[in-house]
Amino acid sequence: MNHLLCGLAAHPALPSELVDRLIAVADADIASDLAARADLTREQAVALAARVEESAVRLVYEGRLTDADIDPATHPYAALALLHEGAGRPEWARLFAADPDAERREKLAACPGLPSDVVRTLAADTDVRVVAELALWTTPEVAAGLAAHPHAEVRRAVAVNEATPPDILAALITGEGLPPARRCLVCDREETPFTHDPYCPSLNCDLLPGAACGGSHESTVHDTQVAALRNPATPTGAVVGFADHPSMIVRCALAGRPDLPPEVGARLARDPMPGVRAELAGNPAIGDALIRVLAGDRDHDVLRELAHHPRVPLDVLTADLAGAVKIRATLLPRIAAASPAEVETLTQAPNPAVRMLVAQRRDLPAGIRDALAGDPDAKVVKSVAPHPGLSEARLRAMVARHGARVVAKVAANPDASPALLEDLTRYGRAVHKALREVARHRNATAPALLACLADREARPHAAGHPALPPEVIAGLLTDADWQVVESAAANPSLPAGVAADLIPRLPIPRAYPGRTPPASVSGDLAESSDYNRSGAGGTGGEQ
Repeated sequence: MNHLLCGLAAHPALPSELVDRLIAVADADIASDLAARADLTREQAVALAARVEESAVRLVYEGRLTDADIDPATHPYAALALLHEGAGRPEWARLFAADPDAERREKLAACPGLPSDVVRTLAADTDVRVVAELALWTTPEVAAGLAAHPHAEVRRAVAVNEATPPDILAALITGEGLPPARRCLVCDREETPFTHDPYCPSLNCDLLPGAACGGSHESTVHDTQVAALRNPATPTGAVVGFADHPSMIVRCALAGRPDLPPEVGARLARDPMPGVRAELAGNPAIGDALIRVLAGDRDHDVLRELAHHPRVPLDVLTADLAGAVKIRATLLPRIAAASPAEVETLTQAPNPAVRMLVAQRRDLPAGIRDALAGDPDAKVVKSVAPHPGLSEARLRAMVARHGARVVAKVAANPDASPALLEDLTRYGRAVHKALREVARHRNATAPALLACLADREARPHAAGHPALPPEVIAGLLTDADWQVVESAAANPSLPAGVAADLIPRLPIPRAYPGRTPPASVSGDLAESSDYNRSGAGGTGGEQ
């Protein structure tokens, strides 16, 4: 990978003429960065698609190419991408429906708004993968027809489709009213009875671990039931009988349904498998009574899911969960929704674990924010340290009182001053974590960034910071770490003259759709750079 040119391709201030030169020498990786440029012109997009065929799909999804720019014969996947975006031509859909390449027909089947004759052709395709893909995305009418398809894999796909009519989903989950499926992916390939080895050593095998068929397509029927249970369009009455199903995966799917009846939830709360109870605890639809039952669970995963529940009662969160569950530096949904009065109460809680939760908010009133900044518990101060609006005096007081435990979070405060950031880079043993925050900070100065360059993890971030001196940026273009090279090359403060000298010079061809410029790249840099795609000369290795 030519990390140097990839970095330049992402350079936000690169002059248009240098973008043209990069297009002329681009490979797939460089083209990926070029395609994401906000300033790419239509002419440049067409030239890039002509140079690197793979980039055409990305350019379509970025909105840079239209049907006028694409020939489906030379850029079939870009044409399919346009169809997927609803911007392709109907005749293209008919062309791909008859394509001998099953992969292209499969991609076509996922496109919305296909002509009815194309849909009929795809529904009758001889490759089950094509029909199953159509079943995943098609209209209610077509899905209803495919529910009786003789292949079980197609039926499973119909069960996933949220447009499938409810009565059809009910039939799929029970099997009632549908003729038995005749084939599945397992019996298509193996003599039955067969159970696929979960540790299958074959590199060419794409059967799922445990896939099984004894003549009734057991694993696919199971997966169809799970898909229907997870489909919100499946009627409630069709799913309640699965609370005692022998499969934990089936019961988990039931436990997560938004229309779960309270009595079924109560049964699942007593499930012997913690995974089922954890799925239930994370269900936003369960009520207070069930939440309080689950708060007495001893499983950590159950309690963690409950802590993240958007409607967990505050008394449950503060009394039962705050001290029992290790909650990372995250704002819990119930804390985010707390009223001003509740915030005030939480701030005065005797348990520091509770104060730490409210300190994760970034919209606290100034008085509450400052009170938490002066909290005697370092965990609380660490949580509030990145809050906007804290004065430099308070930030420095936090570091003076709690030292290494809060210095990295203080460095992450958006209002940290340049002087404070420079001081934090010199702060004892905590400097390693702080340097990464300083290197990303908008207020970081050149002296602070130079200190960050000495840290392996902070170095790539510092190399891309616009406050770094231009001569230092230029020196980093030959760094042994490819991440540093890319960041330096993409640094908006890299002088345009330096960038121009890095790009091999080739005649820039006019762009014609379907025309691919010569693949050869001349110039000393392209031929001998330490940052070529083989990774030669760099210690960073291949990406």
